[in-house]
Amino acid sequence: MNDFASASLPRHLVRGVLGFGALIGSVALIPVVGPLSLLFAPAGMVALRGCPTCWIVGLRATLSAGRLRRECVDGQCRLVRTEAGRH
Repeated sequence: MNDFASASLPRHLVRGVLGFGALIGSVALIPVVGPLSLLFAPAGMVALRGCPTCWIVGLRATLSAGRLRRECVDGQCRLVRTEAGRH
């Protein structure tokens, strides 16, 4: 499994909602709470596993998990499609 992929799509989407919500909230709440709202930014980065781009890469990896596998025959390797969830 890819380092950025999650165990399931719903889990990955929840991480995205929490991460992007915390990042957006940390900036949007500055007029209300002041600089204290910036404390939400690190929580958002943790939920996104480092950066928004990492989350997007993980989304792609989570979506494709189990659909591709490497098959090597006579020293030649290639990716082959499998039925979802079967290896």
